[in-house]
Amino acid sequence: MITTLDGVIEIGLTGGIGSGKSTVADLLAERGAVLIDADRIVRELQAPGGSVFAGMVERWGDAIVSADGSLDRQAVAEIVFNDEDELKALNGLVHPAVGEEMKAQRKAVLGTDAIVVLDIPLLVRADGTSDKDRYANLSGIVVVDVDTDIAVERLVEFRGFSEDDARARMANQASREDRRAFADVVIDNSGPLGGLDAQLDDAWAWMQSLPHPAPEAEATSDDAGETAD
Repeated sequence: MITTLDGVIEIGLTGGIGSGKSTVADLLAERGAVLIDADRIVRELQAPGGSVFAGMVERWGDAIVSADGSLDRQAVAEIVFNDEDELKALNGLVHPAVGEEMKAQRKAVLGTDAIVVLDIPLLVRADGTSDKDRYANLSGIVVVDVDTDIAVERLVEFRGFSEDDARARMANQASREDRRAFADVVIDNSGPLGGLDAQLDDAWAWMQSLPHPAPEAEATSDDAGETAD
């Protein structure tokens, strides 16, 4: 469990693959939020020279290394996507390392009046239950929501997914309804980028209105990390 940081408001941000959650996270950072992004931490640790990259290559060998020496994410996906044991092994490499980095980044704002946005892709599990019990610090949850067909179109156009692959990955994540059930604020990202401004202004005003937590014990973390989409 992650305990509350002295004086810091922490907001959980989540959304399904293709929802545009990272865009929303960046726009909140522009408004003054301190962003701690689990996906970006994963990518950094999975870069050549990173501790997670080394552990993955040790387990799966050069089959997961691209010609340029970087991680071949598609090769990894093909190994773990339909193999529960391999996915468990991947999470065992990723989660502890990401949790430690998130812990370090959270400690950096200890005792400030910051508003921290924790970008957590798997805050709501595929079975419809929430992982929020591991984040007892959260003052609220923001869910980025988008029509499924629009999300598929974006994944195909901008990230090179096939339609079947995009829909299969969505099927392995929480449903839109389950995510919204845990939301304090829902950001509808089905429209053009400019349409987010008013919603984000409202969300930011809500975050700023929340009471700052009373000082408590130093933050601790176990496996706070998440695998990338």
